[in-house]
Amino acid sequence: MLICITNQKLCRDDFLSRINEIASGKPDAIMLREKELDEPDYLELAIKVKEICDRYQVKLIINHNIETAERLKVGAVQVSIDDIRKKGQAIKAFDQVGVSVHSVEQACEAERLGADYLIAGHVFPTDCKKGLPARGLRFLKEVCDSVNIPVYAIGGISEVNYKIAMMAGAKGVCIMSEAMTTDHPETLAQRFIF
Repeated sequence: MLICITNQKLCRDDFLSRINEIASGKPDAIMLREKELDEPDYLELAIKVKEICDRYQVKLIINHNIETAERLKVGAVQVSIDDIRKKGQAIKAFDQVGVSVHSVEQACEAERLGADYLIAGHVFPTDCKKGLPARGLRFLKEVCDSVNIPVYAIGGISEVNYKIAMMAGAKGVCIMSEAMTTDHPETLAQRFIF
C-alpha cells in the first residue's frame, strides 16, 4: 500500500495541480498533512483535495483535524498517540484510524486503543527530520512483530529503498518528500509495486 503525504512547503509547483497528478496515478491514499494550517484554512484546502480524490477514487486520509474529517464525512483519519489517548471515543467513530508511533510500546498501546493501522518511523534518514537519527529497520521490524494490525513505514522512503521496509514486515509505505518533489507525479504510484 502506498500513502502519499502532502506538504505544501516541499512542493515547488502548484500544489493542487500536483495533487491532481498524484491522484491520477492511483496511489492507495493521499494524506492531507499540512500541520501549519489553522482549522479554517485546513478545511478550505481539504474540500479541494477531497474533490480531487473523489474524482480519481483515491482514499483521502485527514491528518489530525478530526473536526474537518467529520464535517466532510471523510472516513479515514491519521492521529498521534496522544490524540487516540485523549479522544479515543470520538476517533473510533471513523471507518479507519491510523496512529503515528515511534516505539514498540506506543505501537502496542495504539493497537489496544483501537487503531486500525500504524505509521512507524522515521525509518531512514530524511531532511524532514534533520538532526534526528533514523530509527532504522530493526525498529520497524520490532514494531511490525509486536502488533497484529498493518504497519506502514515512513521517513526517507523512496522507490530505491521501499522494498527493504517491506522485507522488515511493513505492509506498505508512506512518502512525502518524493511525492512533493518528483518530476513525474502522475507515474509515482506505478513506481511502487506491492
